[in-house]
Amino acid sequence: MGKGRLEAFSDGVIAIIITIMVLEIKVPHGFDLVALRPLIPVFLSYVLSFIFLGIYWNNHHHLLQAVRHVNGRILWANLHLLFWLSLIPFVTGWMGENNFAAMPVALYGTVLLLSALAYFILTRALISHHGSDSTLAIAVGRDFKGRISVVLYAVAIPLAFVNSWFACILYVLVAVMWLIPDRRIENTLTL
Repeated sequence: MGKGRLEAFSDGVIAIIITIMVLEIKVPHGFDLVALRPLIPVFLSYVLSFIFLGIYWNNHHHLLQAVRHVNGRILWANLHLLFWLSLIPFVTGWMGENNFAAMPVALYGTVLLLSALAYFILTRALISHHGSDSTLAIAVGRDFKGRISVVLYAVAIPLAFVNSWFACILYVLVAVMWLIPDRRIENTLTL
């Protein structure tokens, strides 16, 4: 089957997730800049999550550009990814509303970890369907950034109970690492 509906559905779900996140930022009742101060942690958690969702949207787009068609297994793997991404607004809000307390920061990292694992499963399902010599398999290669991301999330989750800010720094590090353009798929497609 074609991949068009999968792409369109995924784009729509990610757009809705981002919309839900921004709607969770409540307008303050004050009229000066001081009224915005309590929103700083909420806004910071929103920015981080927006960046992560943008990274997933961008990489998902590139991933599907490297394949020709999908099957039922891929559809379920994609839904698995979207499930974990759909929890990002909840953990984002909880983390921001509680000033980056240990448990919300750890749960945030857990959702990021499970999203990363779901993306890995989707990638493997696509490679399995298209073959180990496919354009996608060649482009993904050993996936160093994906593997190091999982390690950093796994370290950050328990670290949140020691120092939640250090855990957040690791989340930011993963985001920065993925903001550096990953041109593996683009470069492989242009060969």
